[in-house]
Amino acid sequence: MGRGSGFLIGLLGAVWLLGSGHGEQQPPETAAQRCFCQVSGYLDDCTCDVETIDRFNNYRLFPRLQKLLESDYFRYYKVNLKRPCPFWNDISQCGRRDCAVKPCQSDEVPVGIKSASYKYSEEANNLIEECEQAERLGAVDESLSEETQKAVLQWTKHDDSSDNFCEADDIQSPDAEYVDLLLNPERYTGYKGPDAWKIWNVIYEENCFKPQTIKRPLNPLASGQGKSEGLCVEKRAFYRLISGLHASINVHLSARYLLQETWLEKKWGHNITEFQQRFDGILTEGEGPRRLKNLYFLYLIELRALSKVLPFFERPDFQLFTGNKIQDEENKMLLLEILHEIKSFPLHFDENSFFAGDRKEAHKLKEDFRLHFRNISRIMDCVGCFKCRLWGKLQTQGLGTALKILFSEKLIANMPESGPSYEFHLTRQEIVSLFNAFGRISTSVKELENFRNLLQNIH
Repeated sequence: MGRGSGFLIGLLGAVWLLGSGHGEQQPPETAAQRCFCQVSGYLDDCTCDVETIDRFNNYRLFPRLQKLLESDYFRYYKVNLKRPCPFWNDISQCGRRDCAVKPCQSDEVPVGIKSASYKYSEEANNLIEECEQAERLGAVDESLSEETQKAVLQWTKHDDSSDNFCEADDIQSPDAEYVDLLLNPERYTGYKGPDAWKIWNVIYEENCFKPQTIKRPLNPLASGQGKSEGLCVEKRAFYRLISGLHASINVHLSARYLLQETWLEKKWGHNITEFQQRFDGILTEGEGPRRLKNLYFLYLIELRALSKVLPFFERPDFQLFTGNKIQDEENKMLLLEILHEIKSFPLHFDENSFFAGDRKEAHKLKEDFRLHFRNISRIMDCVGCFKCRLWGKLQTQGLGTALKILFSEKLIANMPESGPSYEFHLTRQEIVSLFNAFGRISTSVKELENFRNLLQNIH
């Protein structure tokens, strides 16, 4: 035989081996690859990559942040879970035990937190009480000191909430109660079906920016809802923040799922099937990995806000006041330690690309951005599961506070080094929600590492 015919026989033999299964085959794709293979490398609109975030969060930030959130200042959150839904009346309340929230008894909350005049220093307390008393009289009394007159005007301006991205609860309402977040953890409650879908449908369909030519399906987890093509960077970012928040919540529910229930105990843990249904690239037709990348985008936005607000917490007058002086000082040291660690992150998101165009258009876009988000915060009062409502309100307020910080850079830079800050201010509610909301996203990033390992050997 010639050389040419020998080559042909060899080629035919190789084809036969491959066709009959005797050749070397590629191993089937693992479940981890289907969920995470696209969740790597650089994120859209960012100079940061997923791997850098994983290392920074899981090994440098997460442990210390969890310790801070277990402290008294951050574990007690005042919330009104009885506010009526402003959009529709036919709310079906979840009757499951796991949907319920157990509020604190009066004697369980530290005195320094529940006192009506909690602020950050005795000097600030006195001044603010004087201001609030003057405001109640309905006028700026000329007999007040010049400093107090100025404070009255500035505090009125601040309370007008024109810089706020959330519609906050009236914590002075008799319906507002303190909740211990550690005793009411965010986890799977069984709240699902049409009522749960309705919430996300309204958020995505009526309150997310989207091109007029794209119609998302009613089911916000179905494929196709992740399209944000044709949007400017600000509107694309808004959509990705909401999608990232949705993804983070679904990670929590999959990681703390009720696996087994007996008369004696409940067993909570990772539900791999639930996670795959929400994030597997094949089961979600490619949308799952995109949602996870949006979670990382949300992480970067809140991380950036925390790095920006460091000067507010560094002021000597600021205290994490609970009434326990030693604990309060230790917690402030830990807080500053965490914020300096965040400041050192090498690949922060650059928010200067936001609202950088024509001044008039940028102002209108920013206002649309703020009003859309305020509306989403109001929708949380329509959630039929009280525990879901609690964590939904907290996390939307936390993200709203992060946005307020990002758009207040000049006000933060002009804060006085001591004494009350009139132009830029954060309430205790905003501080608690800001750090707990970021703690939830930080936990989600950490849980993704756990799910990667659990799915590694599943096909």
